[in-house]
Amino acid sequence: MNGSGSNKKLIILAMALGLLMSSLDNTIVASCISKLSEDFNVFDKISWVFTAYMLAATSTMLVFGKMSDLFGRKMFYLIGIGLFLVGSALCGMAQSVDQLILFRVIQGIGSGALMPISFTIIYTIFNDPKDAAKMSGVFGAIFGLSSVAGPQLGSFIAEHLGWRWNFYINVPIGLASMLVLIIALKETRSERKPKIDYLGTLFLIITTVSLMLALEWGGKDYAWSSWQEIGLFAVSVVFAVFFILVEKRAAEPVLPLTIFKNKMVLGTSIIVFCQGVLMFSAITYLPIFSVAVLGHTNSNGVLTPMMASLICGAVLFGFLQSKFAFRPLLLVSMTMTIVVALLLTKVGPTASSGYMIALMILLGIGAVGPLMSVAQSAIAANVDPKYMGVSSSIVGFWRSIGGIMGASIMSTIVNNNLSDLIADGAAKAGIPADKISTLANPELLMHAGGTIPPEIRQFLQGALATAINHGFILSICVGIIGFITAMFVGSSRLESTKKRQEASPVHV
Repeated sequence: MNGSGSNKKLIILAMALGLLMSSLDNTIVASCISKLSEDFNVFDKISWVFTAYMLAATSTMLVFGKMSDLFGRKMFYLIGIGLFLVGSALCGMAQSVDQLILFRVIQGIGSGALMPISFTIIYTIFNDPKDAAKMSGVFGAIFGLSSVAGPQLGSFIAEHLGWRWNFYINVPIGLASMLVLIIALKETRSERKPKIDYLGTLFLIITTVSLMLALEWGGKDYAWSSWQEIGLFAVSVVFAVFFILVEKRAAEPVLPLTIFKNKMVLGTSIIVFCQGVLMFSAITYLPIFSVAVLGHTNSNGVLTPMMASLICGAVLFGFLQSKFAFRPLLLVSMTMTIVVALLLTKVGPTASSGYMIALMILLGIGAVGPLMSVAQSAIAANVDPKYMGVSSSIVGFWRSIGGIMGASIMSTIVNNNLSDLIADGAAKAGIPADKISTLANPELLMHAGGTIPPEIRQFLQGALATAINHGFILSICVGIIGFITAMFVGSSRLESTKKRQEASPVHV
């Protein structure tokens, strides 16, 4: 299914609209959770509005990538965006939290197709891989922008139009993306009838969902040593083993394990996982640090420079791929991850706005932004073109898994440290023993800081700063793992992709 006769500019527009829409929705809804809670008068289930979407999107990402390799990019992109739009419209009309959770699953399944297939189409419509790499930098910037800007945009829409418009707004954007792609992308049909790996697909979804639930609930809903957590991890391990056994025998495996024999593919997967840990930890805790510890009225002071520099980093490294091999670019990103994480372990309540802005610029342009483009290209350059779809899915999959694991483990570290620090200093700060558990909540200082006596508030700010500092030690550790991994990925560069494309026609 080649893309000859296609209009590249219109296709890029369609992909950009779809990617912006799906990646925004991963964070935009989290910002209006309180509005949803009030509207439905339900608080115990409301977190599932976010979790259901995340589970559905991540668990189907690899499946859609493989299906697009077998049956065509255009077909499965349109299926994905169609499901996303139906889910969005239904979410906007939901009359109960249970309905909303169900509709978020539909929306998430559709989202699982959009990001990997968007990157795949971009890589396959450009004859010169350097042009594709530059465009992947722009698309990586769109994904990074939406991850950081989503909470702010979601809050604005919920405040002025109502939370339902966080879903309705997807409909015109998605329809525009569909119509443009239908008109612009031409493709031919494959003559062979591919075999679908049904059993592998089932085992992959069970493994992913059980692992993500264990990470999402661990340390919050259930203790890590609880039977629920042990059971979920056990299920994920058992079905992962079943999955590997099935994939070794499948005619068309949903995830061809042979691609991981390539050092660049395996190494980049590990590095993207490490990036996810830092990225999601920063997005979760730096706004809390800004408002609760530094006393800013909102988190724009950290999110805006992070967002701007992330875009610059993604675009810049998209261009640098045409000049340098992937390994030095990956090493630079992992080095900056270690440096920024180290600085984040030392920033305190007295940090100036200028220092925080400089730190956010380093985080965006050096640690998080580069891999938004480099990772996609590094894997695409080292797989057979017939696996282009699933290879694009791998990047988003491991980034999501790393992000969920990083945010969950960091949450446990921060909460445990905060509780210990408050308990140790409660008597000196004049905090009654029965108030310790209530005050050991990072959200408290964000929303009720003004009602807390100044002496106690100052003590809590110092304790929370120290707890978050300790949490970023995790990012240092994964940064070191990523740096060591980057040293052994080989000397691959973009030219190998061009040779591969000349040797074998690429499917669109």
